[in-house]
Amino acid sequence: MKLTNRRIRLVLAVFAFAFLAMFARAAWLQGVRAGSYERLASGQHKATIVEPAGRGTIFDRTGVQLAIGRQATTVFADPQLIHDPKTTADVVARALRMDPDQVLAELSDRTHGFVYIKRKADPARVEILKKAHILGLGFTNEEQRVYPLDQVASQVVGYAGTDNHGLAGLELGLEHTLSGEAGSETVIRDPAGQAIDVLHSTAAKEGKSVTLTLDHTIQAQAEAVLRNTIERWHAKGASAIVLDPRTGGILAMAVEKGYNANLFPVVPKDRQRNTTVTDTYEPGSTFKLVTVSAVLSDGLVTPQTAFTLPYSIHVADRIIHDAHPRGTERLTVDQILSQSSNVGTITLAQLLGSKRLSQWISRFGFGHLTGVDFPGETPGIVPPLDKWSGSTIGTLPIGHGIAVTPVQMAAAYGTLANDGVWLQPHLVDRIGSHDRGALTSRRILTPHVSRQVLRMMQDVVIEGTGQEAKVPGYKVAGKTGTAAKPDPQGGYSTTKYVASFAGIVPATNPRLVILVTVDEPAASIWGGVVAAPAFQQIAGFDLQYLEIPPDDPSSLPAQQ
Repeated sequence: MKLTNRRIRLVLAVFAFAFLAMFARAAWLQGVRAGSYERLASGQHKATIVEPAGRGTIFDRTGVQLAIGRQATTVFADPQLIHDPKTTADVVARALRMDPDQVLAELSDRTHGFVYIKRKADPARVEILKKAHILGLGFTNEEQRVYPLDQVASQVVGYAGTDNHGLAGLELGLEHTLSGEAGSETVIRDPAGQAIDVLHSTAAKEGKSVTLTLDHTIQAQAEAVLRNTIERWHAKGASAIVLDPRTGGILAMAVEKGYNANLFPVVPKDRQRNTTVTDTYEPGSTFKLVTVSAVLSDGLVTPQTAFTLPYSIHVADRIIHDAHPRGTERLTVDQILSQSSNVGTITLAQLLGSKRLSQWISRFGFGHLTGVDFPGETPGIVPPLDKWSGSTIGTLPIGHGIAVTPVQMAAAYGTLANDGVWLQPHLVDRIGSHDRGALTSRRILTPHVSRQVLRMMQDVVIEGTGQEAKVPGYKVAGKTGTAAKPDPQGGYSTTKYVASFAGIVPATNPRLVILVTVDEPAASIWGGVVAAPAFQQIAGFDLQYLEIPPDDPSSLPAQQ
């Protein structure tokens, strides 16, 4: 009997101790840990879902889509609700065509209540997965950026990444315009993770669409010509700008070698750059328009003023000669330009003087940003007047010892084509339904001087170094350029050159400015041989495509 009572008392003591322990645990949970568990419970049942804003479409001038948003579905999961990670991972991987081990690693980490399984998956594959009705999986619609024309204008349009943020090109430069404002939705979920109530909702604001001045047809044809030019001359690369001098609008901004914009993440960095804006080159003789325009504007010469010119000229510590051997000749200013005489151009620059030449270079915009609406523009490299050496007056006038961007050079030639008024080059025509803001413009030359230079540049094509640029039915004004590339070890390369041609057509009523640059051609180095034919092909196509009337019908081939 005593043994039985002792056992009963022991059992009662155990129960009493257990009760006290549970009471203490309950008091601790409800008192000390109440706040943290309340937050945990709230987090399990209340969630805020971000609703991404649709990104604005990028159109070309004709309304063709260059960058659009395509509907996609993102798959996510709450690993804490996944009962069998291994089986679930196999089902998900099979439906979405993913690596099962990668999916399993995400689903097995129960320290997170939210993980992405696949961003922007194929909606058709997602529908297969949805039919499995797996607890803990969720789906949300997202927009995927797509570039319908693949390679066309890829360096210009750029790229928007997984989160639809611009990473390059106009996608980056116009990020605030295109991106819009994300919305959000705060929901209450049941234990299975399904939304049962909406506490708060803010609608997303769509990004604005942008219409460019680019024409996809002109752009694609320019890129094709550049590819053929690179192949023909075994060149490293090439670029072309087609500019409307009446508006400053850029109709084409082509860079080759190009790439498919949809494959941007795997494209080498050096092929992603829009080198017409971000990179510089020594322009060579295409820069002579500055020197010639300056001496005419300052009234120092006329196109018929003649000079007796030897083959070479001594400037400080340098001897500079013309590109091709010749005897001492008497050349007019017109002939100096058409025959691209270095000696003649330097002679004109010496008449002008260092200070005024420096001022004219700056007036044309070299050494300054053009303000083109593209990220990463460089102002080029122009030595300040106080850093000029004795020979600078001999090198700068002929386009050596100075670095410019193609867009700067195109804008300078646009000045000649626009009666002496420089217009800010630009790519954006409209934002939404509104025209872009005011553009910068300034008069650089009088209409009389600009027309004088245009007439002189016609002789470059008729009988000078640019005869390969002739376009049947049209008068062409242009200038060739050939420049050795600087050697990283110092001085200039003897094998690497940039060949270029800048032209205006029709010369009597300018509608197009076209600049072609070819980097490191191998079979020939001369701008008149390498770049002028590319200009001719681009100009010939564009004139017909835009239905621009001929201004020289007599040069058309006779009809059979």
